[in-house]
Amino acid sequence: MVGIKRITIKEVEVIAHKLARTRLQFDEPIPDFNLRFPNILESCLLVPFQTFSKKLLYKGLISKAAILFYLMIKNHPFQNGNIRIAMTALFVFLYKNGRWMSVNINDLYEFTMRIASSPAENKEEYLQIIKKFIKKHLT
Repeated sequence: MVGIKRITIKEVEVIAHKLARTRLQFDEPIPDFNLRFPNILESCLLVPFQTFSKKLLYKGLISKAAILFYLMIKNHPFQNGNIRIAMTALFVFLYKNGRWMSVNINDLYEFTMRIASSPAENKEEYLQIIKKFIKKHLT
């Protein structure tokens, strides 16, 4: 798919972070955006568009969404709230690209927790699982 729109740091701050902070509050609050760990979020947002020998490593919207979601969970760009912010960032990314997911919030949260607890050495396997999940719920 040509022309896939990137999610920006500003969009994560203004949309995803604020949505997670106001709509997905649990026992632990999400700290201010400016308290995030340096350069980790930037990396999470760039990897879906990474190339090697002039070839995209992640082709198509679903592959890009899957790696974005995975990295936002596993790389912990924020002091707290990474799972909630990853969920909202996924929706922002899909929305920017004219798509949406129809999924129960509790099912999404449980799925996200499963990814968070997955062993890093099984990254490729879990990326496939994420792609299937996104495809199943994509509208």
